[in-house]
Amino acid sequence: MAESAADAPAILLDLDGTLVDSNFHHAVTWHRAFLDVGQDVPCWRIHGLVGRAGSELVRILLGDELADACGDEAKDAHSRYFGELEPVLRPLPGTRDLLEAIAERGWRTVLASSASEETLALLRRVLDVDDLVSEITSSVDVDRGKPDPDIVSTALDRVGLEPGRAVFVGDAVWDVEAGRRAGVPTVGVLCGGVAREALERAGAAGIYADPADLHAHLADVGRLLRA
Repeated sequence: MAESAADAPAILLDLDGTLVDSNFHHAVTWHRAFLDVGQDVPCWRIHGLVGRAGSELVRILLGDELADACGDEAKDAHSRYFGELEPVLRPLPGTRDLLEAIAERGWRTVLASSASEETLALLRRVLDVDDLVSEITSSVDVDRGKPDPDIVSTALDRVGLEPGRAVFVGDAVWDVEAGRRAGVPTVGVLCGGVAREALERAGAAGIYADPADLHAHLADVGRLLRA
C-alpha cells in the first residue's frame, strides 16, 4: 500500500554510471582535457576516480602544483568535450521502468548528483525522466563531493527524511562511502565499471548489474527501508 506523500520513503539515485552510461565517456574526455594542458594521464587511472568532484579528481591525478596551475583549464576542456558527446549518451537499460516502479510503490525518487549544473542539465536531457523525479541535487548544493556525505544528507533534507527512510543507489566506491557516512543504506550497481569486490569492501548493502536488475529486485531494496 502506498504511503502518504509527506511520509513516503525515497530512493536516492546517482546519475553518471548509475542511470546514464557515461563513466567511460568521462574517462576519455578527461584524458583529452589533460592532454590539452600537457599532461598524459592514462584512462584507467581516470576511470577509478570518476564520481569524485572534478576539482578533486584533477588534484589527485595532477598534484597540487599542477592543479593550481592548469586545473581550471582542464575542467573547462572536460566539460566541453563531454558536452560534445550528448548525442551518443544513453540511459542504462531499465532506467525508466525502475523509476516508474518506484513511483508505483508510492516512494519518491531523488536524483542525488554532485555534477555541475551544466553537466546535470545534459544528463537530465539524456534521461528524460523529470516527470518521475521529486527532487534533484547538484554540485552547487554542497561544499564537498563524495565520499563526503554532504550530497546524500542534502538529498535527505530535500525530502524531509531520516537516513533509515531512504536507500542510496550508486556505481562507485565513493557513492557507497558517502551513503554509509550519511547513515543511509547504499546499494551498488556494476554498470559504472567498478568491480563487485570493490563495492563489497566499501560496504554496499546489495549489488545489482544495472537499473533493470535493480527493478527486478526492488522488493529486496525495499527491505532496507526502516518501517
